Amino acid sequence: QVQLVESGGGLVQTGGSLRLACTVSGRSLSSLGLGWFRQAPGKEREFVATITGSGRSTHGADSVKDRFTMSRDNAKNTFYLQMFRLIPEDTAVYYCAATNAVYGRSWPTWYTDWDRYNYWGQGTQVTVSS
Repeated sequence: QVQLVESGGGLVQTGGSLRLACTVSGRSLSSLGLGWFRQAPGKEREFVATITGSGRSTHGADSVKDRFTMSRDNAKNTFYLQMFRLIPEDTAVYYCAATNAVYGRSWPTWYTDWDRYNYWGQGTQVTVSS
């Protein structure tokens, strides 16, 4: 059974930084496609970032490019979302996600759709105060 456990959310002032972590159990991280999503109150869940299996390439939503960085540590079975220069619009519940689809998918486009992920973390609240 694959489980994802998130950590690292919290309250931060505008311009601050946070790092979210997602630890995977029950499956090797290298066998999974990975993503981060977020959902603000009253809004739909939206794509934040995804990463290739090697970790060499990442793709982020336009709203977070140049501010958020995704990384993975296959040895620790953990992946991360480092968030810099946070703004109030980043306030949301953040979810890590994993998919069984690793090969034969168009990266990054396929991985930006939350409906294609099989496993989800419990969600962690990020609140950015103005």
